[in-house]
Amino acid sequence: MNQAESYGQMDFNLPHDVVKLPTKGIFYKPKKESLKIGYLTAQDENVLMSSNTNSEGIISTLLRNKIYEPGFDIGQLLNVDIQAILLFLRNTSFGPEYTFSIKDSKTGRDFEATIILDEINVLQPKHLPNDEGFYDFRLPKTGRNLKLKLLTLSDDKEIDKISESYPQGMVAPVVTKKLEKHVVEMDGDTDRGKIVTFIPQMPIKDSKDLQKFILECEPKLDLKRTITTPSGENVTVNVAFGVEFFRPFFQ
Repeated sequence: MNQAESYGQMDFNLPHDVVKLPTKGIFYKPKKESLKIGYLTAQDENVLMSSNTNSEGIISTLLRNKIYEPGFDIGQLLNVDIQAILLFLRNTSFGPEYTFSIKDSKTGRDFEATIILDEINVLQPKHLPNDEGFYDFRLPKTGRNLKLKLLTLSDDKEIDKISESYPQGMVAPVVTKKLEKHVVEMDGDTDRGKIVTFIPQMPIKDSKDLQKFILECEPKLDLKRTITTPSGENVTVNVAFGVEFFRPFFQ
């Protein structure tokens, strides 16, 4: 089995369920409204308990091993669908209750809070893509017509590598690199050299409006929850899909 393969990609008759994707698979090749996802097993504890693996590594490994769709490229997954898969894995293994530690800002003391994960809903985007999964946007300042895509797991990994490659004290061009990934066509031209040259030089008005539009295109899960602290304050927290999302059960 090579590095690109996984147990989930091989033709094993393993226990699984079907998870509906928030994006309905309209961005993928092939288009899939749902994916067959396996349940967490004792074998997966090796990944969850690894001290040498960070959150990104754990998530990538779980996706490779738990998506039971031969030939499906996990690199094309969008973040919202990844989150839906992780919620399924956790809920079916440990139940929907998620208890975590948070600090009371008035007293400075930590306390435990619990939220119910299966109450999380999908927030519908303001803009819908065309049949190819792309969006059209006209920059207000320069008048350039752009064709856009949403970033995939592979795109995010490339941007993370660029950010990590910059020495401490130097500003990594994360914003412009993300926009370069989003733009697939400019005024009908797909020349990457022209796009990469234009993006860093575009007026900041165009940049900010473009980023706002992209945020309005992205389907999301409603991960915000309101919690009442022991001192009586209401605070808003976001469900995070880091290492501790799974690991508290193994401590």
